[in-house]
Amino acid sequence: MKYDQSEFVFRVLFSLIFIGLGLEHMFSDATIRSMMPSWIVFPRFWSFMSGCVLLAGGLSIMVGWRVRLGAVALGIFLVLVTAVIHAPNLFVKPVGLSPDWVWLWDVYQRSNFVKNLCLLGGCFYFYNHQPGRYSIDHRKNLSL
Repeated sequence: MKYDQSEFVFRVLFSLIFIGLGLEHMFSDATIRSMMPSWIVFPRFWSFMSGCVLLAGGLSIMVGWRVRLGAVALGIFLVLVTAVIHAPNLFVKPVGLSPDWVWLWDVYQRSNFVKNLCLLGGCFYFYNHQPGRYSIDHRKNLSL
């Protein structure tokens, strides 16, 4: 595959997780709200707003429009959710969790923690990257 084609495929595949999670945060967030710390007020509002950030950032990278801004928004989101949700949950188990399911909780939290670090690496890449010819930003620059 040529560079521009593989760059486009990478942007699309990278974005899919953010778009999917964004839609989940906005329209089906019961599980997400259950993982939020009890001190967070208006959890439905914050879940919806997080969904908007995830969806907007994912779409901006996917279509190659304001990629740098999308990468910053997603990077900030990843740092916050990793620090507030996943890092503490590496050490704290939910009240009432059956001992038979502690192993699954641990695997889930570790995998989400590491996944977020990997995705943050992708955000650093896109922050310092110019999208190829299959992007809105590239097309806009051609018309200037």
